[in-house]
Amino acid sequence: MLMRKNAPAGRRALPAVLGALLLLLAGALGLSVTGGSAAAAVPGPPAGWTTVFSDDFNGASGSGLNRADWLYDTGTGYGYPGAATMWGTGEIETATDSTANVYQDGSGHLVIKPIKDASGHWTSGRIETQRTDFAAPAGGQLEISASLKQPAPASGLGYWPAFWAMGADARPVGATNWPSIGELDIMEDVNALSQHSTTFHCGVWAGECHDPDGISSGLQACSGCQTGFHTYSVVIDRTNTAAEQLRFLLDGQVTYTVNENQVSTGTWQAAVDHGFFAIFDVAIGGSYPNKVCGCTSPSADISSGAAMTVDWIAVNRTNSGSSSSGASTGTSSGTSTGATSGTSTGTTSGTTNGGSSGGSTSAPDYTAGAATTGSGQVRITFVPTTPAAYVDVHYLVNGAGQQNFRMANSGGTWTQTVNGLANGTVLTYWFTYEKNGPQYDTPHFTYTYSG
Repeated sequence: MLMRKNAPAGRRALPAVLGALLLLLAGALGLSVTGGSAAAAVPGPPAGWTTVFSDDFNGASGSGLNRADWLYDTGTGYGYPGAATMWGTGEIETATDSTANVYQDGSGHLVIKPIKDASGHWTSGRIETQRTDFAAPAGGQLEISASLKQPAPASGLGYWPAFWAMGADARPVGATNWPSIGELDIMEDVNALSQHSTTFHCGVWAGECHDPDGISSGLQACSGCQTGFHTYSVVIDRTNTAAEQLRFLLDGQVTYTVNENQVSTGTWQAAVDHGFFAIFDVAIGGSYPNKVCGCTSPSADISSGAAMTVDWIAVNRTNSGSSSSGASTGTSSGTSTGATSGTSTGTTSGTTNGGSSGGSTSAPDYTAGAATTGSGQVRITFVPTTPAAYVDVHYLVNGAGQQNFRMANSGGTWTQTVNGLANGTVLTYWFTYEKNGPQYDTPHFTYTYSG
């Protein structure tokens, strides 16, 4: 995970009949999902999709992985000139190919176990798919998914499990071309918080993706993620090559999206429009755990031997031109770019055309507005003409500190209240909304709070 993760995010039993029905539903939606049971079979691809790689880790107890499919990273960094030590993140473990650290448990799972020896030295595991050609075709989509259970140490300050993917061109040069080649952090948790974050890295250091932090969800709630198996996924959606999108999902529900128009076209294409390889690891210590705890990890009382357990991994793709994209629900966030339109000092409302993130529309299909509803308080409102599965609002207060929220829906009127505004504060806001499957972005609007 060289350079994958500095700061707030940066790398990285249902009854049989009911389970079958859920899988059929997921297939109809274009999503991979599992119910939380151990040793589940790899789900078949949804209609219109093809599985291009999978592993259900059904090897003998204590056995290593199939090296035709998996590459073991060893040591503390890639052995290339210029490659960073400590995997570029400050983590302290040594990665090994020992079955003490990486093994199949004989019950259909991959286990990655970090271990501290008597002298305080840590070993752990970091594995990559041999294949680096997991790519979304122009006009189609790619989904990388895994069912896993996060480590659950008694004392976990410094644990850093991750499931992620890196652009193919990283491998020949030890990721010295990071972050331009792209990195998709599908699941990271730190310090045994039973949370997870997702992140997109691209471009150059301190560039459009704000690396080393990346464009990130930050840590989100992940109830039960240390006690049961959950499915973490990323979908690279290129069905509209002029408005591509990354969707990160937990158990088939979208938790975060990144749209192509959040960065320049060249930066996006260099980071997204190519092959990827997938990675699992459990790090100890480093920049992300340190950032979250405001300390230097690991703690002196950290527990040894808490494993991340992986049930299966699957990589599915559509053929070029397929539009089966799945349901989109959850939180949308990230920095958006585009023209700003619609300025007012009173109630802002009106009708405007839809945006272009995943679909297009030529007829007015919503009204949007903002109004003062109390002292220091403004309510933002969005009313779509066509019922929406979700509406997200993004706003800036005096041009800084972007906030992103899933709006509350009451009878088709979506609202979000902003508090703590001073007289003269300028609120810039825009929306991401679902319409009949595709997702759209609106232009930007402004509202000045006048007390």
